[in-house]
Amino acid sequence: MKYKIENENIAGTLANTFIHHPLTLIIAVFILVLGYLSLEMTPREENPQIKVAGGAVIVPMPGAKANEILKVIVEPLERKIREIKGVQHIYSTAKDSVGIIQVQYYIGQDKESSDLKLYDLVMKNMDKLPKGAMQPIIKTMDIDTDIPVASIAFYTKNDSLSQTDLYKRINKIGHEISKIEDVATIDLKGEKKEQFNVLIDTEKLIKYRITLGQVAMAVKGLTFGLPDVKGDLNNGDFIMFGIDNAIKTEKDIQNIIVDKFEGRSVLIKDIASVTKGYDIQNKKRAYLYTKKDDSLKGETEQTTLTISKLKGANTVVINDRIFDYLDTIKEDLAKEGIGYVITRDDGYTANHAVNELVFHLAISVVIIAILLVVALGFKEAIIVSLTVPMILALTLFTGFLLDETINRITLFALLLSLGLLVDAAIIVIENIHRHMHSESSKNKTLTQIAIDATNEIGNPTNIATIAIIMTFIPMFFVGGMMGQFMHPLPVFVPISLFMSLIVAYIFTPYLVDKLLKKH
Repeated sequence: MKYKIENENIAGTLANTFIHHPLTLIIAVFILVLGYLSLEMTPREENPQIKVAGGAVIVPMPGAKANEILKVIVEPLERKIREIKGVQHIYSTAKDSVGIIQVQYYIGQDKESSDLKLYDLVMKNMDKLPKGAMQPIIKTMDIDTDIPVASIAFYTKNDSLSQTDLYKRINKIGHEISKIEDVATIDLKGEKKEQFNVLIDTEKLIKYRITLGQVAMAVKGLTFGLPDVKGDLNNGDFIMFGIDNAIKTEKDIQNIIVDKFEGRSVLIKDIASVTKGYDIQNKKRAYLYTKKDDSLKGETEQTTLTISKLKGANTVVINDRIFDYLDTIKEDLAKEGIGYVITRDDGYTANHAVNELVFHLAISVVIIAILLVVALGFKEAIIVSLTVPMILALTLFTGFLLDETINRITLFALLLSLGLLVDAAIIVIENIHRHMHSESSKNKTLTQIAIDATNEIGNPTNIATIAIIMTFIPMFFVGGMMGQFMHPLPVFVPISLFMSLIVAYIFTPYLVDKLLKKH
């Protein structure tokens, strides 16, 4: 039978309903279990996910100079792209044989919609591209998959293994890692790919009246895709690379017919030299340095394998799987003369941050309990301290349902709200404590005192908490990078404050009834 309350509000109703309810204790345990599962299952990452949309339009035009590319490709496309709603910045580059237009949208723009707008605009203006321009390449940007969560630097331990052999082995390792669940993309930095190098003599091109575009088209029949054409390499020579299909030796390339001149066929070997080696046009190199006595000593050329994850995936779980796989092949790599060093592990960073949070939260709860022991008493301090894990558990579970992740800003939000979320429980326990020593409560039972005291402070506590929550609401409307980065704050702080009211009204009177005695 429920106790009748005058001017009953939500606080009194919850206290009256659950103070003797047989499921109250079970609900408390269930909440703690939910919190633990949410802590384990919620994806962990170092930084919050940020919605960034953008892309690049790459238009090849073999043989054209940079100033020509600027006038006939880059500037016209820039004017058209500015017509797209939501575009913030456009960065363009005109090089020999290629024009690149990079597009950046305002932070928060929908990625899929923005990508579609860019693609549609380029396709609609295909007829306005100059003669000789090739099919534009539209490459979109995805911040979720472009930022690596793990990187491993591989290097050779002896000179018997070449950098091209190292690349082939690492490429196979990357293929196996790409099969791991939630792995998005694999990329290599500083690699040396095996290829045929075609060094074209520009003087012979002029002699036979042949363009680079003709050479590229001649090779196209033996390749899956048109090879890239780069600018001067050395002494007026050009380099063409990426040739790999149906070509086994240098002679296969040397005997390709490019054109006819004065009644005879002009072959590749007539205008260029062909060698098999590595991608010499790749000027990028990666090195490992050894630190000795506060100085860098030793330099080892290496190839770095970077791995990125899918949006919302757990960085800790993915990195554990990646490094577990590397442990299984570590001995085989050592036999082949290959060593590796883990140079980036966001999973460790995220996991370490979460574990640090749990530790510091425990310390904070102990400090609060000590303060309450001095102010209210030992049992009262225990009651307030028991409500903190339940509040955090409900907050983490709600965040999990909202597809939020645990990251450095989430942790900051929970730490920020820690001092606020015990307010409601402290107010309830303090008012109950006051009523217990009041003359007006002489003839009331402890249950009646707990319910009346909780109901008495319900409305003012609700208003005070709502006022604090409202101060965080404007953060939802902050735009730009800062608004995206700080998004967890206006999410987790209001949730934790709301949960603190529910827990205070339900479990504080219940624990008072079980642990305290009326003197």
